[in-house]
Amino acid sequence: MRIKLASVIVLLPAILSAQERVSVKGRVINEQGEAVEYVQIGIPKHQIGTISTADGLFEIEVPRDTLEFFHVSYQTASYPVTGASDDVVIVLHEQELQPSVFIGGNTKEKYLVRPGSNVLKNLGVISFALRSEHPLGRELGSVAHAKKPFLVKDIQLSIHSNHIPGCVASVNIYRIEDKNETFVNVLHKPIYFEIAVSNDPQHFDIQPEETILLDPGRYFVSFQIVGYDEKEFQSFLAKPEEERKYWEMTMDFRIYLKSSYLREAVLGKMEHFPVNIGISVKGLEFEDAQ
Repeated sequence: MRIKLASVIVLLPAILSAQERVSVKGRVINEQGEAVEYVQIGIPKHQIGTISTADGLFEIEVPRDTLEFFHVSYQTASYPVTGASDDVVIVLHEQELQPSVFIGGNTKEKYLVRPGSNVLKNLGVISFALRSEHPLGRELGSVAHAKKPFLVKDIQLSIHSNHIPGCVASVNIYRIEDKNETFVNVLHKPIYFEIAVSNDPQHFDIQPEETILLDPGRYFVSFQIVGYDEKEFQSFLAKPEEERKYWEMTMDFRIYLKSSYLREAVLGKMEHFPVNIGISVKGLEFEDAQ
């Protein structure tokens, strides 16, 4: 027993050392040398992640493991972290787009998903708050069931209030596959939109630039904050905690009573969530598709 105990004590520092984090800084570009904006960067199994800036810059502290870089317009890239670095350059290669598929048959306008019931009326909200050094990553939305081929035309959602300066958000659409619930993003072009600072509700009706044709199946339509005013945020962090107002750097949504999924970290695991933020998806359902 003494020998085994000694072995554990000897190995413990090595295990702790393997979990120590190092700082990795760099820039994400495409094959033309142009910055790639709002790239999701992280190590999924560690639930650690961040999002690059509009200039493709990123900074993250991670264990010595493999960083993954995801953007809907590019092939996923990886970078093995062996130590601290401040000059990493990641080159992303464009996705090979699948040819458009024509589906014949009649169509009818339909909501693929509606928000659900607005609970608590004006008493309850779901908040997206920027509080830590690397605050991006939370993703929440609505689950949709396509019984027939469906062409997405409009994605609608409302923000109750926003106090995040320079806020840029994105909408993603994931196909939920197999019993293990694997989430596969079906977009080939990102959907970004800006949200002004306001105490008043703001409604967004977003028409995607690309043709999004969904096969029958389950989907997850999510909202995520991908950008903000860095100077304003650093100014907020510089304040003593007792001087920070609870509503600063916060975006609020009304609560809707319909099950959803929540992802707390960039590229992290999707978890079941009992409510959602009221996203609607409207479009054309194909009948008697050929």
